[in-house]
Amino acid sequence: MMTATAPCLDHAAREDVSMLTFVHPLLGFPDEVEYGLVEIEKGSPLSRLQAARTESVSFLVVPAAQFFPHYEPVVSDEVVADLGIESVQDVLVLLVVHAGADLASTTVNLRAPVLVNTSTLKAAQVILDDPELPVAAPLVGESGSSS
Repeated sequence: MMTATAPCLDHAAREDVSMLTFVHPLLGFPDEVEYGLVEIEKGSPLSRLQAARTESVSFLVVPAAQFFPHYEPVVSDEVVADLGIESVQDVLVLLVVHAGADLASTTVNLRAPVLVNTSTLKAAQVILDDPELPVAAPLVGESGSSS
């Protein structure tokens, strides 16, 4: 992944930030299309998706494969084209985390994953048309996995 500096992240140059460009703004944030993907702690699966322009806009995310190894969202050809995806190996699927009071009450949104083309660093949050997918799935426990 390419690295770059986002001015609001720490007001200092950061070499560990991958800058993503959202091809469509996230719902509710029409002016934000550039986000830094910031590793929270070395070796941790938890990252922060930080808006480049607005310090107060950020989301916790985790890689879907680490917690939901059988999760394979089906997206439209339009999404594939928008992101310039040529191979499934170039796609990183991130899940937005809703932090609970503890790990047992922490959930992720399986209905609206963030897809990242790791070759181009284009990204999009995709609302999946599958009513079986929860918007608040436990991160660990019955559905999720801690390893």
